[in-house]
Amino acid sequence: MNISFLGNWRKKHGPAYGVAVFSGGSAERGGLADLLAECELLRSQAWEAGVELDDSAASLEAIDQMVPRWRDDEELLSWLGNDAGLYLGTVVVRTVPGAGWAILPSGEPVVRLASGREIDVVAAGHEWAVSGVPELSWVYAEVAEG
Repeated sequence: MNISFLGNWRKKHGPAYGVAVFSGGSAERGGLADLLAECELLRSQAWEAGVELDDSAASLEAIDQMVPRWRDDEELLSWLGNDAGLYLGTVVVRTVPGAGWAILPSGEPVVRLASGREIDVVAAGHEWAVSGVPELSWVYAEVAEG
């Protein structure tokens, strides 16, 4: 995923070195985490399917059960994959102690666990959107176990 405001910043300031890390603290709720949690397309698809996205592990299970009507539309598939990954990351950051968002120098958001392990949630979201495997709830369960 390419985050446009980061691309604009790089044009003005050159490449960034290092990694930005954002934990689940209250300052994050009003900034980057809320931006990454929007997932408008996924929320729209879920609403149409009668699925409530409440940032819980149970909502990931409900998403996994949605009928994949998006698989015939390449553009929709890509956007939905991004949204699914960002929603997965949002659930992890909000429910797994010590988890937080990290923005890699490439501009890609990942979830960094307290152990230092990084989870490429956007890649997991794309795999789920394309094939349904791995299920988002399975990725969450594996991450939550530590």
